[in-house]
Amino acid sequence: MAERIIVRLGDPILRERSKAVSAVNANTEKILRDMAQTINADKGRAGLSAIQIGIAKQLIVMDCGDGLIELINPVLLEKSGEQVGPEACLSIPGVAGVVKRAEYVKIQTWNRAGETVTLEAEGFLARCIQHEMDHLKGILFIDYVDELYSAKTGKKLKPQDANPILMQQRRVVR
Repeated sequence: MAERIIVRLGDPILRERSKAVSAVNANTEKILRDMAQTINADKGRAGLSAIQIGIAKQLIVMDCGDGLIELINPVLLEKSGEQVGPEACLSIPGVAGVVKRAEYVKIQTWNRAGETVTLEAEGFLARCIQHEMDHLKGILFIDYVDELYSAKTGKKLKPQDANPILMQQRRVVR
């Protein structure tokens, strides 16, 4: 296993659409292990998509407090309700924003055996799933926010105080 370097905002790969994994093989398993080690090295981080380590594959690892979850080729089947809360991203250090997400999601994904499984989630886990699945489509949490905040202080960032790359890379999604 190896900790991977996180791709930062400004790298065009973050806006690419990830490709489906055709089969779970030794390489896929190594990427998943490396991704797990990467989020474990940065305590308090909830999830990571493969695009964030420069690999445009539909792979996600998350630990939202109840242990590691791996998603391979996840597909959203259903969502409902609404929650509004703070989000941040390993690829955009130092910045946070308030994002509206569905309260409940139901997804279909592969496990390591290549079997299709269904996962239902609500609350924080549902938020994490939606955040990471957005990465697979080249969408970042900053695309949803009206205001950005310092992740350290919680103070609102004025456009002139925000990273210029951040302001150039942001695109509004509604």
